[in-house]
Amino acid sequence: MIPHILLLAALGCLTASFSAAAAAKDEKPQKLWVYIGTYTGKDSKGIYRCDLDLSSGQLSQPVLAGEATNPSFLAIHPNNRFLYAVGEIDNFGGKKTGGVSAFAIDPKTGKLTLLNSQSSGGAGPCHLVADKAGRHVLVANYGGGSASVVEILPDGKLGASTAFVQHVGSSVNKQRQEAPHAHSINLDAANRFAFVADLGLDRVMIYKYDGASGNMRWKPGFVSTAPGSGPRHFAFHPDGKHAYVINEMACTITVLDYGAESGDLKAGQTISTLPNDAHGENYSTAEVQVHPSGRFVYGSNRGHNSIAIFAVNPTTGELSSVGHQGQGIKTPRNFGIDPTGAFLIVANQDGNSLIVFRIDPKTGGLTPTGSTVNCPMPVCVKFMPAG
Repeated sequence: MIPHILLLAALGCLTASFSAAAAAKDEKPQKLWVYIGTYTGKDSKGIYRCDLDLSSGQLSQPVLAGEATNPSFLAIHPNNRFLYAVGEIDNFGGKKTGGVSAFAIDPKTGKLTLLNSQSSGGAGPCHLVADKAGRHVLVANYGGGSASVVEILPDGKLGASTAFVQHVGSSVNKQRQEAPHAHSINLDAANRFAFVADLGLDRVMIYKYDGASGNMRWKPGFVSTAPGSGPRHFAFHPDGKHAYVINEMACTITVLDYGAESGDLKAGQTISTLPNDAHGENYSTAEVQVHPSGRFVYGSNRGHNSIAIFAVNPTTGELSSVGHQGQGIKTPRNFGIDPTGAFLIVANQDGNSLIVFRIDPKTGGLTPTGSTVNCPMPVCVKFMPAG
């Protein structure tokens, strides 16, 4: 059995660091910093930051925290001193790979200073996480259909690659699944297993992960989703017994039973993220997250332009639909639930905005706080304690 403390870690490093900051100040924090990954171009210059007021749910106007090219997805180091970003570029060091960049976070202003960059090991990096000990960054490469691990040095810089895995195969949709497309990478609470959702294979691949060396190797194992469903993002329930994978192409969420000792996943219920009367050819999903309480699961619907809300059965982990919130939402890519569980911020990629909803702690319902701010091509939302 995994010690109870490791199950609590499933709430996430951000929740732990948030609580530590609160205890250090001996008072309830009044705000959080919110970092936003974007696609750069005419309007966006990189990574933006704003403040979230925890009493009102109001966001400040975003400011440019650090310049970067297509820093679409972000990860914050457990010590809150460093931030890591994928770079969705098609050439790094003369090779057809993307990049990963390390930034130092100014503890007073939140400004980012570039430390260095390394290759992601494959084309089209789209997701990354820092491991629980803050010793490595794990990256999923969509275009390359691969995943890699990069060392984090004591000064926060990125070192050498410590592992690389290449997926092979395809699935039934010859336009979208002609090859592997690793779309996300996640770790369990014990830092022992890594899970890569591969849209091109209709599989969540399972790897053994060594946090000391950064080695990652096939368990071997995987769990399959329905043919043509296209698994995209993955999230653990804080009970350490269940997980959820959102399927981009089928607009569904699959409930998974998790064996913490073995790392095995077993697929169970699959439920639609769309209302029964929704019909559209251009619908797809993007993000899935579990509320810190474990009572609710949320998923984003693009095309339908909504956040799907589900209640969780505390015994089985199965989901039942609570409803949908679509007010002010346009192409919701990623979204973030703040560590206190009070607010959900949606990144409207095509709406060029961020919108804040208050979460009803009893029903999981989402109510607009009235706070919407402009932000160019937002993709990813990450929280940390404010300086």
